[in-house]
Amino acid sequence: MKKNFLPTLKCALTAAVLAAMSFTAKAQDVQLHYDLGRNIYSDHEAGRPKVTVTFENFSADQWGSWFYFVDVDFSRKFTESAYTEVSREMNIGQKGFAAHIEYDGGLNTSGSYQQSALLGGAWNGHNADFSTTYSVQLMYKRVFKSYGWTSAYNSLQLTGVWNTAFCDKSLTFSGFFDLWRGEKANHHGQCVFLAEPQLWYNLNTVREGLNLSIGTEWEISNNFVYNTFDDQTFFFNPTLALKWSF
Repeated sequence: MKKNFLPTLKCALTAAVLAAMSFTAKAQDVQLHYDLGRNIYSDHEAGRPKVTVTFENFSADQWGSWFYFVDVDFSRKFTESAYTEVSREMNIGQKGFAAHIEYDGGLNTSGSYQQSALLGGAWNGHNADFSTTYSVQLMYKRVFKSYGWTSAYNSLQLTGVWNTAFCDKSLTFSGFFDLWRGEKANHHGQCVFLAEPQLWYNLNTVREGLNLSIGTEWEISNNFVYNTFDDQTFFFNPTLALKWSF
């Protein structure tokens, strides 16, 4: 999932927990994020796009679930990039365990992101009324060679996804974290961390049928942002956001 500047948005709204349900479930949303990272790190992230639109889709069936999202970054003049992650889970038994397979990749104005494929297991859970859901995934990750200066390598990734609604479901706290082995430009290994917690105020609790949420996302990372300005590796990039749920 290594990307330069782009926020990755995994919807914990559905988490893959719903895959364990015996009936078909489906959820999707569109998010608009105004990114403040370039205002905070004017030198380190001078080229960071300020506007990102994300479309997410989750669907569960009797065998498991599908999940994908697409992030599209915009500048004033161009569509800067499009990045996607697509995953399939297959239920194993009745205890919330599932097999997980995933593809990550995309295009940007300079070419493409380094693609990767992931394969492993997931453990999904929830409370009695599904107001809180969670998923923990441990996966083998294969990063593929793209340009001449890149190389293919093997990695291991730990992912956590959560969603919880509170205050009579007027507020939602959701998000994910990823921890994996990446590679530096000199091909030495490094530990990469990325987390994106989100907090939403849901207006459908004020007016029925108004499926709009107002909120924020905080991208917290180490060894993730491509920084040629200095040796800083830790970055905090918040957004102001709107979300419409279908």
